[in-house]
Amino acid sequence: MAAPQGRHENIPEYLSTAVVLIDGGLSVRYLNPSAEALFGVSARQIVGLPLSALARGLEGFQNAIAEAIASDAAFTERERRLCTYDARHITVDITVTPLPPGEALLECVQLDRHLRISREHSLITQNRAMREVVRGLAHEIKNPLGGLRGAAQLLERELEQQTLKDYTRIIIGEADRLQALVDNMLGPYSRPQRRRLNIHEVLERVRQLVQAEAPPGVRIVRDYDPSIPSLVGEFDQLIQALLNISRNALQAVGTDGTITFQTRTQRQFTIADTIHKLVARIDIQDDGPGVPPELIDQIFYPMVTSRAEGSGLGLPIAQTLVARHGGLIECVSERGRTVFTVWLPLEDV
Repeated sequence: MAAPQGRHENIPEYLSTAVVLIDGGLSVRYLNPSAEALFGVSARQIVGLPLSALARGLEGFQNAIAEAIASDAAFTERERRLCTYDARHITVDITVTPLPPGEALLECVQLDRHLRISREHSLITQNRAMREVVRGLAHEIKNPLGGLRGAAQLLERELEQQTLKDYTRIIIGEADRLQALVDNMLGPYSRPQRRRLNIHEVLERVRQLVQAEAPPGVRIVRDYDPSIPSLVGEFDQLIQALLNISRNALQAVGTDGTITFQTRTQRQFTIADTIHKLVARIDIQDDGPGVPPELIDQIFYPMVTSRAEGSGLGLPIAQTLVARHGGLIECVSERGRTVFTVWLPLEDV
């Protein structure tokens, strides 16, 4: 596109909204700096190429743009998922405005931050509600269980026949199993023994445990940022949280697949309405079949699982343990790519 001539024509250069101009052939003619940052591509790379080269996910959108140009009618597409030129996944609202002669202006507003904050509040509320329900339920269950177990023990002492004692032992065993189930749902009782630790020390212990359980066809890839500073946390609790997520990934890939451990930092990141100067981002990614869409919003609830042999407690416990460190776990999933992201503040909480 030619350089702007009038004094007002360079205004798009200063807008925070991503602006893309396309011609009647649906090729890119211009994009402003905000669009370059959003799509991860420079104008020099993309101008003259088809709009579909800007991001995957725009292919099916082109017919609607062509119709808008033909009918001179603007419209807005809400929450469209795209994969950018530099392979990032984003969600945007796109407003298409026809311009003479036969061109169109696309204004793209990224929604990922707003959607993430909304999902974050939902996850935190979900976790708190689950904890309150489980605590109330545990109180109602544990008292009768204790009485049931004690009565079975007393009865066993009075019985002489071994076959009858076998029945009382079944009662005691099942009472203990239910007690352990309730304890697992509540998580550890002990006050955490916090110390300054390196998150990679935690991840390496988790990797060793998962590697020992993994079939020969499963690869575990590490992509660590060695510059991440230490954090204050409870070593065993963080191991348990990351191990629960990693075992889910291991079960997802089966006998042949790849699990990736990746660490990065992010500045000025908000968790539960608190802005942290620096947080650690830990991604545990697998290339399995993905979380069923109908379960993706429920996976941090107890007893929710897609596997017949699963307890449905691993992820809720992991979320609770990470929350005790002021952090949060999020998940995005599609076939061939499931990522659990653990956010942990790098200052004391």
